[in-house]
Amino acid sequence: MFFYRIPEPNQALVISGAKGDADGAQFRIVTGHGTFVAPWRSRARILSLDLYEAELEENCVTSQGIPLTVQAVAVFKVADDFQSIANAARRFLDQQDQMESLVGQILAGHLRSIVGSLTVEKIITDRNSLAQEVKSASSDEMEKLGLVVDAFQIQEVGDPSGYIKNLAAPHIAEVEKNARIAQAQADQAATEREQEANAQKAGFTRDSEIKQAGARAEVQAAQAEADQAGPLSQAKAAQKVTEEQAALAAKQAEKREAELVAEVQKPADAEAYKTVKLAQAQRDAMRAQADALADGNLERIVASKMVEMMPAIVASLAQGLSGSNLSVVNGAEGVGQVVTGLVASGRSIYDALLSAVPGTVPLASAGDTAELEAEDLSRAPEVAAGPPLHDGDSRGARLRGPA
Repeated sequence: MFFYRIPEPNQALVISGAKGDADGAQFRIVTGHGTFVAPWRSRARILSLDLYEAELEENCVTSQGIPLTVQAVAVFKVADDFQSIANAARRFLDQQDQMESLVGQILAGHLRSIVGSLTVEKIITDRNSLAQEVKSASSDEMEKLGLVVDAFQIQEVGDPSGYIKNLAAPHIAEVEKNARIAQAQADQAATEREQEANAQKAGFTRDSEIKQAGARAEVQAAQAEADQAGPLSQAKAAQKVTEEQAALAAKQAEKREAELVAEVQKPADAEAYKTVKLAQAQRDAMRAQADALADGNLERIVASKMVEMMPAIVASLAQGLSGSNLSVVNGAEGVGQVVTGLVASGRSIYDALLSAVPGTVPLASAGDTAELEAEDLSRAPEVAAGPPLHDGDSRGARLRGPA
C-alpha cells in the first residue's frame, strides 16, 4: 500500500514530523515491522544497523620510550536499543559514511594512550589485554554515539627501532640453538634408525642368503646322496658279503681247529700220555731190577738170561754150519776140535755178557772146562738149556748137566 513503510531487519525506520514517543523523543523509530507514513506530515529515513569496520595503524610510544607501530581492526555497529538508535540517528543519520573514520579516530586515541602506559614486553606478550583495555576505555564515548564495539583486535606490532628484534635475539639464538640441536638429534635419530634399518636389512639379507645356502647345500647333499645311493648300496652289499665270508671263514677255521684238536692234539696227548706211562713203567721196572741187583740176585738173573739166550746162540752157530760141507780130518779128534771151537764161541759170548754186568765174575779158563769137553756132544743142547746154578762159595758160574 502507499504510505506504508516496512524497514529491513538490519534497518531502523526513523520517522520525524510526527508525534514523538513516550520517552520524549521528537521522532519515532520503527524496527522489525511496518507503519504508515503520511508524506504531507511526516518524513521517514533509514538508519543502517549493519556492522562497520575501522582499520587502525597508529604510531605509539611505550612507557619505556620505545616507538611502536600498532595495527588494529575494530568492528562496531549501532546498538539495538531505541536510545542508542536515537543517539546514532541524531549524529550519523546524514553522515553514515563517515562513521568508520570517526570511530577509528576515537579508538586510535585510546590505543595510543593505553600503549603509552605499557611496556613492550607486556604489549607483545598480552595483546588481548591491550584490546580489552581499548574497548573498555572507549565504551562511554561509543555509548554516547549510540554505537557498540563488537570486536577489537591487535593485528600487528611494528618495531621501527629494532627493540623487539633485539629483545628477541637471545630467544631467537636459543631457539635457533635448540632448533639446531633438535635438528641434529633428529638427524642422529634418523641416521641411527636408518643404520638400524640397514642393519636389519643386512641381517634379513644375510639370514635369507644363509637359508638359501642351506637349502642349496641340502639339495646338493640330497643330490649327492642320490648319486651315491647306487654305489653305496653296492659297497654295502659287498661289505655284507665280505662280512659273511669272513664269518664263514671264521666258522670253518673253528671247525678245522676242532678237527685238528680231535685228529692231532688228542691223539698226540694220548700218545704222550702212553709214552709217559710207559716211561714210568720202565722206570719202575729198572728201579725194581736195581733193587733186585742190590739184594744179591745179579748172578741168578745173568745166568737165567744166559740160559734163555743160549738156544738162540747155539741155533745161530748151528745155522752157520747148516748146509756147510765140513771136511773133518783126523777122525774123532777133528770132530772134537770143531765142538771145542763152538763151545769156545759160546763161552766168549757168555763172558762178554757177564763183563757188561757189574758184580759178576767170568767163568774159569781152559782148566775149568775140561769136564765140559769130555761131555757127550749130543747133550750139549740139553746142558745149554738147563737152568744156571750159582755156587754159594765161589763168584764163578759153571754149567752142569742134569743129575
